[in-house]
Amino acid sequence: MSAAAVRLPGDPPGGRKAVLVWSIGVAVYFVAVIFRTSLGVAGLDAAERFDVGASALSTFSILQLLVYAGMQIPVGLLVDRLGTKKVLTIGAVLFTLGQLSFALAPSYGMALAARALLGCGDAMTFISVLRLGTRWFPARRGPLVAQLAGLIGMGGNLVSTLLLARLLHGVGWTAAFVGSSLAGVVVLVLMTLFLKDHPEGHAPEPVKPSGPQGFAFVRGQIAASWREPGTRLGLWVHFTTQFPMMVFTLLWGMPFLVEGQGLSRTTAGELLTVTVLSSMTIGLVYGQIIGRHHTARAPLALSSIGATALVWTAVVLHPGAAPMWLLVLLCAVLGTCGPASMIGFDFSRPANPPERQGTAAGVTNMGGFVASIVTLLAVGVLLDATGDNYRIAFCSIFVLEALGVSQILRLRRHAARRERERLVASRVEAVHVPA
Repeated sequence: MSAAAVRLPGDPPGGRKAVLVWSIGVAVYFVAVIFRTSLGVAGLDAAERFDVGASALSTFSILQLLVYAGMQIPVGLLVDRLGTKKVLTIGAVLFTLGQLSFALAPSYGMALAARALLGCGDAMTFISVLRLGTRWFPARRGPLVAQLAGLIGMGGNLVSTLLLARLLHGVGWTAAFVGSSLAGVVVLVLMTLFLKDHPEGHAPEPVKPSGPQGFAFVRGQIAASWREPGTRLGLWVHFTTQFPMMVFTLLWGMPFLVEGQGLSRTTAGELLTVTVLSSMTIGLVYGQIIGRHHTARAPLALSSIGATALVWTAVVLHPGAAPMWLLVLLCAVLGTCGPASMIGFDFSRPANPPERQGTAAGVTNMGGFVASIVTLLAVGVLLDATGDNYRIAFCSIFVLEALGVSQILRLRRHAARRERERLVASRVEAVHVPA
C-alpha cells in the first residue's frame, strides 16, 4: 500500500459538497492566475505605454513575484491560524485592487505599485486552495486534487492568452484591464455566500495564542517544517520545474517569439496557447499516475526537467529562426513544467501533519517563484547587455536547472526514508484507533 492510499483517522469524507466548496476556492485561484499572467500578453504594449526597455519591463514581473515569494511563509502561517476563507477573501480584495490600479496607472511607478499589490493578493490564493483540499478531501486524493487545482489555474492562463489578448487589442488597455478586474468582484461574492473552511466535525486544531507565545509558535512551525527532508525536497522540485514555463508565459515568451523568432503576435499567441493546453493535459496524467504510484514522483519531475533542458538546447543552438515544429515542441514541453512543479507539494504534504500543511506549502511554493524572479531578471539584463540576443539570455535557464537537480538528487533518499517512517507510524496509529 502506498502512502497516498492510507486513510488516516479523522480523514474528511469528500463528496459533492466538498467538490462545490473546493470549486469556489479554485475559482478564486483561477481569477488570480488571469491577473498574474495578464502582463504576459501585454508585455509589448506595456513597454510602449510606459516607454521602458527590457530590464524595466522585467521589473514588473520581478516585483510581482518577489512580493509573492516573500509572502509564502507568512501566508502559510496565516492559513494555519485564520483558516482559508479569511485569507482568500483578503487575497481577492488585494489582487482585484491591483488589477484595477494597473489599468488606470498613469506612470511606470504607479504601475509597479499596482503589480506589487496584485502579487500580494495572488500570494494568498494557491496555498489557501491547497489547504482547502486537505480539509475537504481524503489524503489519498491529495495528489489528484492538487493537480486539478493547478490545471484549473492554467485555465486562467488560457483566458489571458486568448480572451484578454483580444480585448487588449480590441478595446484598448484601460477597458481591457478594468473589465477583467470585475472577475475579482464575482469570486468575492461567491466566497462570501458559499465558502466554508472545513466540513462539519472536521474542525482544525484551536488557534494558538498571540503575543510572545504566538511568536514561538510561528518559529516552531517554520523550523519543524524545514527540518523535514520532504519539505526541502518539495521546495527544490518546485524551484527546478516551475520557472522555465513561468518565465516564458509570464513575460518573455511573447517578445521572444515576436522579436526573436519573427512571428506575428497572432501566431505567438497560438503557441502560448499550446503551452497552456499541454499543461492542462499533463496535469491530469500526472495526478492519476502519482495517486496510484507514489514512487513515480521523482522520476516524473526529473524527466520534465531533462526534457525542458533538451528542447531549450535545441532552440538555442539552432542557427537562425527555429522551425515551427521545434517551437511547437518547445511550447508543448514547457507545458509539463506546471504539473511537474505540483509534485513538490506531493513531497511536502506527507512530510507534515495537518496543522502544519499551510506553512509547509508556503515553504515549498517559494521555490519556483524565487527561481522565476532570478531568471526574469537575468533574461532582462542579458537582453539589454547583448542587444536583444535571446539565445544568450535564455541560457540562464540551464544554470538554475543544474543547481536544482543537484539538490533534488541530494535530498530524495533522505526524504524517502523519513516518509517510510511516517507511513509505518500512521499504520500503527490506524490499527489502534477504535472503530
